[in-house]
Amino acid sequence: MIVSNENLFLIVLAIVWIVGAIFQDMKRREVDNIWNFSLIAFALSYRFAFSVFSENYWFFINGVLGLGIFLLIGNLFYYSRLFAGGDAKLLIALGCILPLSFEWVINFKIFGMFILIFMLGGSVYSILFSSFLVVGNFNRFSVVFSKYFRRNFRLFLFVLFFSLIWAIFSFFVGFAELIFISVVVLLFPLLLIFSKSVEDSCLIRAINPAKLTEGDWLYKKINVKGKTIYPHWEGISGSDLILIQNNYRGKVFVKYGIPFTPAFLIGFIGILVLGWMGWF
Repeated sequence: MIVSNENLFLIVLAIVWIVGAIFQDMKRREVDNIWNFSLIAFALSYRFAFSVFSENYWFFINGVLGLGIFLLIGNLFYYSRLFAGGDAKLLIALGCILPLSFEWVINFKIFGMFILIFMLGGSVYSILFSSFLVVGNFNRFSVVFSKYFRRNFRLFLFVLFFSLIWAIFSFFVGFAELIFISVVVLLFPLLLIFSKSVEDSCLIRAINPAKLTEGDWLYKKINVKGKTIYPHWEGISGSDLILIQNNYRGKVFVKYGIPFTPAFLIGFIGILVLGWMGWF
């Protein structure tokens, strides 16, 4: 049972910090570093204090080990460009929380299920959030989607042909359940076109340089005092931000991502429900 007396404070702490991160992300499309780092400080401080009181330092050591494991996972997601910096740091901070058992076989099950629920729930959430954006920007979206669909029409026909052949093959060999694979393969290019269309039609904004922040993603390159600043997946650097704000007079096109922090809440609530059901 992961919702034990010693874990109750950690669970409440994590939920409060995740909700706070969601509010920041929804409002400003970023989560403050101090917010994520303070979760690490509070979680490890509590683990250390409880360990001293109970004379069992494994409670603290487990938190440190969890931090190390999720430091690797968070950096892997960040440098593979799956996560923005704030999301990666929140994931790393949750590493102090998620070792909710003294048995590491159970902890690894918790880690695995959290990542699985987090990614699956986040995917469903992202599709729903994107659909909401499409409703509000339907005219622009339809134009962009039509452009990308025409550009990739031959690829779509190839995927459709492959999916039909796979479905027929699966049916005749007696493995009808494998038809699901053909559906996934068929949906994949459509989802790619959909996500790219949402990005170009709903998530690009022209803003004043004064409103830029470090880490914002440029959509187009800009020239400032003889220097060309290109879009980069890590966002605008501090030095480039100062250069733009002091010298650039036009609008800057910035690409905003879908706020992904609600997926953390989905994942965390998911493991609590599984724990309550006796999975851990």
